[in-house]
Amino acid sequence: MTSDQALIQPFSGLRPAPGRAAEVIAPPYDVVDAEEARRRVAGRPHSFLHISRAEVDLPAGTDPYDPQVYARARASLDAMRAAGVLCLDPAPHYYAYRLDLGGRQQTGLVAGASVAAYAAGRIKKHELTRPAKEDDRVRQIDALDAQTGPVFLVHRATAAMRDLLAQTCDAAAPDVDVTAPDGVRHRLWVIAAPEAIAALTEAGAALPALYIADGHHRAAAAARVATERGTAGHGRFLAVLFAHDELDILPYHRVVQDLNGLDRDALLIRIGERFDVQPADAPVQPTARTEFGLYCDGRWWRLRLRDAFLPTATDPVSRLAVSLVHEHLVAPVLGITDPRRDARIDFVGGSRGLDGLMAPVDAGRMRLALSLPPTGIEELFAVADAGAIMPPKSTWFEPKLADGLVSLLLDPLPE
Repeated sequence: MTSDQALIQPFSGLRPAPGRAAEVIAPPYDVVDAEEARRRVAGRPHSFLHISRAEVDLPAGTDPYDPQVYARARASLDAMRAAGVLCLDPAPHYYAYRLDLGGRQQTGLVAGASVAAYAAGRIKKHELTRPAKEDDRVRQIDALDAQTGPVFLVHRATAAMRDLLAQTCDAAAPDVDVTAPDGVRHRLWVIAAPEAIAALTEAGAALPALYIADGHHRAAAAARVATERGTAGHGRFLAVLFAHDELDILPYHRVVQDLNGLDRDALLIRIGERFDVQPADAPVQPTARTEFGLYCDGRWWRLRLRDAFLPTATDPVSRLAVSLVHEHLVAPVLGITDPRRDARIDFVGGSRGLDGLMAPVDAGRMRLALSLPPTGIEELFAVADAGAIMPPKSTWFEPKLADGLVSLLLDPLPE
């Protein structure tokens, strides 16, 4: 098998020197805002946030898209390499990556995923990208000559991939073992044996498809850079592959600033035109795709969409819970037709729990909250296989992958 045909490839990872990972690894750049990033780097000169959120080293209020932010990111990367904090592995490897949180464990493979397979649709997406965010990642990759934020990929579980990863993790102590402040334990094993690398490449080639779970902007940006540099045919992007049956998808809830000119009683009447509405004595976490929770004025209601309003079409997008709540409540009752751009609506990841969902309402920043059931992994597969697009903020995967654990340097420019 040539490298051009491989779905995944090993690569020489840029990663923390032995014993330095705890100083380096950081949350993904897009789950912390600038203020939180500044707090997190205090007293941590080697935090990867100096690279992934380089505005922390510039005056407060600096536009994160300012060219000096990308230049500062490159300077920080170069400084950490010069200081020996980050080191480049001398040969191409794969890496086994295990995350533990709350008694759950998932083990993935860090690899270079094929840009050509992404372009051909064998690495499948289910979200639209926003031009500003994609352009930001392009400029970051170009400035660093590296991909530093891994794309979270999922595949249907196979015995071959599971057994190969288990053999690696059971054979030796991890090369990295760090528990982050949020309680997530991150362990990494370097896979250097040629026979193990060959077996993993073959196991990857046997996968019918890979699916982007998180990181659509990172994948799209990496593909753009590879095309612009003339390396798309054999280019790779940084990814971690997980089996579908090890993942936990949490719900992605909604909060809204106002009641669209209604008072609470009128709101409930309007909702009752399509939903059965019942008061609830406790916070509502739905599990069925037709059930939702409503929190307003310190009270909860359980909502169930009536069968008469269920879609008759079989397309996988219209049957998602996030589609149902938009089609029958958010748009017609609250007047929000474009949740991607309407500033009246915001989204709360399931990792914050229902207390975190209620907090902005109780604080007066939002007027109501809607709790949703989680999107299932089979629903994600069905949407991606159909070449369709999910509504925004449909899935929340937890735990998040660490930035800085392994980075991928770009292929040299063609001569």
